[in-house]
Amino acid sequence: MTDFNARRTMMVDTQIRPSDVTKFPVIDAMLDIAREDFVPTDAREAAYVGENVPLGPRSRVVLDPRVLAKMLDGLDIQPTELVLDIGSGLGYSTAVIARMAQVAVALEEDESLCADGQAALSACGADNVVTQCAPLAEGAPEHGPYDVIVLQGAAVHVPDTILAQLKEGGRIGAIMMEGNLGVARIGYKIDSEISWRFAFNATAPVLPGFDKEPAFAL
Repeated sequence: MTDFNARRTMMVDTQIRPSDVTKFPVIDAMLDIAREDFVPTDAREAAYVGENVPLGPRSRVVLDPRVLAKMLDGLDIQPTELVLDIGSGLGYSTAVIARMAQVAVALEEDESLCADGQAALSACGADNVVTQCAPLAEGAPEHGPYDVIVLQGAAVHVPDTILAQLKEGGRIGAIMMEGNLGVARIGYKIDSEISWRFAFNATAPVLPGFDKEPAFAL
């Protein structure tokens, strides 16, 4: 029988801590949340491998745990904050975020993933999560504005619709793809504008609706 608890501890000790993740709320949450419960059944044995785990629809994935941990470390989520998790999939990232935030909103557009994710989140006792099934690029404006927004996948362009849902002084974390190269950036909303700062190198499949620059029109 697989000892997932031992694998989870090993993941944190060999993947997360050596990646310069220092904030205890991130480490504690990743030690606490059973990642194997938030991946497809046939991928449970691969839940703690240090890479993206495929979810199936439209090249969606559960992000490499190091990438998620480093992003959350940079975002520094506080226990009083409201967080929008875009592309929540089966809910792993939301479960981790919910351990740090006051409330987490899980946004997923695939109906099957959304339903299964809601069940998994309920099963793990994440009672401070709101699950919403809607197009990812539209966000969830009815629950915002948000202190923090996190993308569980990459973007070529972050729609203004999403940036508008971020509070003044809020932060957004995204992997920005330029061709085959990706960079994780943290954006800070200052005077209604987003100031993006380099965080670390990372790649991931681009989320639906985040794949094109807006068309320019006269």
